Order: sequence, then structure tokens, then C-alpha cells
Amino acid sequence: MTKILRVLNRFNLGGPTYNVAYLSRYLDDKYETILVGGEPEKGETDSLHILEDLGLKPIILPELKRNPNLIDDIKAYRALRKMIREHRPDIVHTHAAKAGALGRLAAIHEKVPVIVHTFHGHVFNGYFSPLITKVFIRIEKWLAKKSTAIVAISEEQKNDLTEIYKISDKEKVKIIQLGFDLQKFRENREEKRKSTREKYKLDDATLAIAIVGRLAPIKNHEMFLKVLEKVQSETNKKIHAFIVGDGLEREKLKDLASKIPQSDDMKIFFTSWIHDIATFNMGMDIMCLTSKNEGTPVSLIEAQACGLPIVSTNVGGVESVVKNNETGYLVGKNDVDQFVKKLLDFIENDEKRRKMSQNGWTFVKEKYDYKTLVNNMDNLYAELRK
Repeated sequence: MTKILRVLNRFNLGGPTYNVAYLSRYLDDKYETILVGGEPEKGETDSLHILEDLGLKPIILPELKRNPNLIDDIKAYRALRKMIREHRPDIVHTHAAKAGALGRLAAIHEKVPVIVHTFHGHVFNGYFSPLITKVFIRIEKWLAKKSTAIVAISEEQKNDLTEIYKISDKEKVKIIQLGFDLQKFRENREEKRKSTREKYKLDDATLAIAIVGRLAPIKNHEMFLKVLEKVQSETNKKIHAFIVGDGLEREKLKDLASKIPQSDDMKIFFTSWIHDIATFNMGMDIMCLTSKNEGTPVSLIEAQACGLPIVSTNVGGVESVVKNNETGYLVGKNDVDQFVKKLLDFIENDEKRRKMSQNGWTFVKEKYDYKTLVNNMDNLYAELRK
């Protein structure tokens, strides 16, 4: 039996939680996994229901938090070292930045044979000042040297880690894409669409446009609101926009949205987090993303699984998730005018939306299936333990 201690920053809604959940649940029986993670930040919704649905019972470590805090970080580090001494894992596999730093440091000091870290995005662009970013890069370089393997979730991310920021040698970085149970996004589609459209009083003439993600500066929802304001003045179509998620920017964004003239032809809704995203997505017509940086954006994978065309900024791993001009449109970071142009192309062209909708499902159905994720990780673990 191979013992794994799997450590995640926090159990909030997003790709990392799904990643650790499917790996913990579906890896071969030759593995025994202990799953550890912190709590969501203020304004975030926890994702423990995802784990519970899979029969998983994680260990919650309250001191393990996303933002730096010396006292909590020391407590979390000591708790992780204690867990390693008690369970003697053969592999410590950490996910995301804070868990990666504290978990790997604890594993190094406890002399764990195999240490693996998965980057779910990175904090080297758009998060911190240049000085703090340089400090984080130096820390990550040192940790990478002590790691047995580094996992990148896209080709673009591997290029960032090996070529741009030079965190690690190419040989040590393996690409293993995220995996999801996408079948639920294909079941009872007409029924789910009707349910969502009735809930939000969307008639057949109304185009529903959504953006899903934390209400945080890195997600750049201000850009989305600017886009909506311009779109409103350039189309006669009825548009209802849905901002799905929560976070510290909620009140600021609601204030900005209130300054955009709204009527029966243009409405903006803040829905907070939605657990049944498959049903919600089926009621939408277009999915957007305006981020300044991304790892592998789950909202865009789920949207394409539902058959939604995409308009997104081309940042981070987005290019791996969306095929430009085939499953959606990609535009430059902060390029409001191009975003407006591409969104209007979908708004005014029903046939183009339908074509890209069909392309999206074909593209994601095999590439991001959780079985592929599990098989690839199993192969990596076997290779590292030889």
C-alpha cells in the first residue's frame, strides 16, 4: 500500500478542489490517501459538498490559509510535520502556492521519499508588487530543487515555470491536465435549460451572458462591466448578465453595476455562488471571462461541456482550454474594445453561437475527463517510486 498525504490550500469552489477530490477518490486501491486542506477565505463558499458526494472525509486545518500570516503559517507547518510523523506517507503531494510551500517544507524536513507539487496557476503575475514577486520566485526555485517532481496543468504553465520564471528544469516538470466528471453537464439538458430560464424569467428573445469566478481583482470583473456598458449601446438585443461568485469586491462591483443604465433590455444580476452550475449553465447562451491571470479556468471547461461559446481574455492557461475561433474567442488582457467586438459577434449571430457550442463539447469531453487525470497521475507516481 502506497500512502499519500495530499495537501490543498483551502476547500473553496474551483479546479483545485475537484482535482484533489477525484485523485483521492478514484486512484487505484493500491493507494491510501489522507486529504488535508484549509477553510475558504471570507466571501468564498466552501466546496466540502464535492468531497462529501464522493464519500471523502478530509482533515480541515484552519491555520492553513491562502494569505501570508506568520503565526498561522508556523502552526500549519508544525501540524503538517506532525501528520507526516504519524502517518509516514510515501508521497506528499501539495496543491497550490501556500500548501505547496508549507507542505513541501514539512515533507523535506521529515525526509519524505517522494515530494510532488501541482501548480494551479501561479502568483508570479498580477498578484503582488515586483519585490514580493521576486521573493516568491526565489522561494519556489528552492522548493522546486527539493521536489521530486513538479506538475503543470497546461503547456502554457510549463513554459511559464521553465522558460519565463525559470522555477525548474524542464525534465522535472510534468504536464497533467485537470480532470472533471463532465457527463453531468450533458444530462437532461432541455429540462435544465427550462428550469434556469424560468427561475430568472428569461424569455426566448433574451440572451443570457454569464461570468463565473471569485469577485477578486485578479478576475477583473470591472472589465466585464465596462464591456456590458459598451455592448448595451451597440445592440438592440435583450441581454441579461449574470455575475456568479462572491468575494471582497462584491460591494464595489455592485456599486459600479448600479451606474450602468438598466432596463428590461439590459439587466445585471449578482447571484453569489451556485452549487448546481450544470443546471445554471444550461440556461445561459454565452460564457465570459475577463481575468488578468489564470491557471486552468474551470468555468470555461464546464461552459463548453454545456455547449456554451466563450469570450475570454487570453491569459495563463486559457489558450489550452479554449480553441480560438473554434470554441470561442480570445482577446488581449484588458482589451475592452476587442472583447466588445467579439461578444457582439455572438450576440448578433445565432448560427455562429450554435456552431461553436457543438465544437466546445467535442473539444473538452476527452481532454478533461477525470479518468485521464487519474491514469496520468498513477503513471507519474509509479515512475517516481521506481
